[in-house]
Amino acid sequence: MQAKVVVVGSLNMDLIVRTPRLPVGGETLAGHGFSTAPGGKGANQAVAAARLGAQVAMIGCVGDDAYGAELRAGLIAEGIDCRAVMSATGVPTGIAAILVDDAGQNAIIIAAGGNAELTPARLTAHDALLQAADIVIAQLEVPLPTVEATLYRAHELGRTVILNPAPATGPLPAHWYGLVDYLIPNESEAALLTGIQVDSPQSALLAAQRLMERGARRVLITLGSQGVLYADSTRHLHLPVDPVVAVDTTAAGDTFVGGFAAALAAGQSLEAAIGLGQQAAALAVTRPGAQPSIPYRHELPA
Repeated sequence: MQAKVVVVGSLNMDLIVRTPRLPVGGETLAGHGFSTAPGGKGANQAVAAARLGAQVAMIGCVGDDAYGAELRAGLIAEGIDCRAVMSATGVPTGIAAILVDDAGQNAIIIAAGGNAELTPARLTAHDALLQAADIVIAQLEVPLPTVEATLYRAHELGRTVILNPAPATGPLPAHWYGLVDYLIPNESEAALLTGIQVDSPQSALLAAQRLMERGARRVLITLGSQGVLYADSTRHLHLPVDPVVAVDTTAAGDTFVGGFAAALAAGQSLEAAIGLGQQAAALAVTRPGAQPSIPYRHELPA
């Protein structure tokens, strides 16, 4: 068992439609492109961590269909340990229907499929992977009892625990905060978690402080073109990012999380880990797709 980063989370096949703009309710628009690409927040973060230098294992669940086989094969091709990517019979693999407008913004609808079959019992069957990890990453695209079991077990084992609370629908369970070492929402997720409108580094700091009042140890709020706001009990930092022309923001946050985890696993400093995540995410948004957009380490500055 050599896994340094273990990702517990979702695997989806992304069904992507390019459109001039996002439609409003009841409207039909003519798109100008369709493609499929491997995705899912968990798998995206696993691929990002692997491409950016980490040794990675994935714990997840797909359906017993062609999409599931394709997703597993794609992760294996990235060198990711997939012994815990399980197939659930009688259910489809999860999908994400993604609309991407000409400004690079997206709207996403997820059908969980096999991701809903990642139960705490299935997680427990692969406890050896958690034991072998240095860093454990979770998101919210699999059943919440499984996320909670992941946080409890990883914390019990003394592993570094990263929670990307996405997709967020409201406040997290209060008892989760003390189990997480790094809480990494984006601006909209931070707003849903705290009730604070987050649209600047200043408002992000207010949201981070509220999350720390609830028990979060360290908070990183990703702010897109405005960079990242980091806060803990002793300091806060705003790390800006160089501007880029965004083509597709899908998987930008996942790329940041994976890059950040890869750098931490390699023993880099907090600032260096944030910097690597930012560099990788900035390059990812200049490319279409989820996993196809995620860069390799050699593509980034030394």
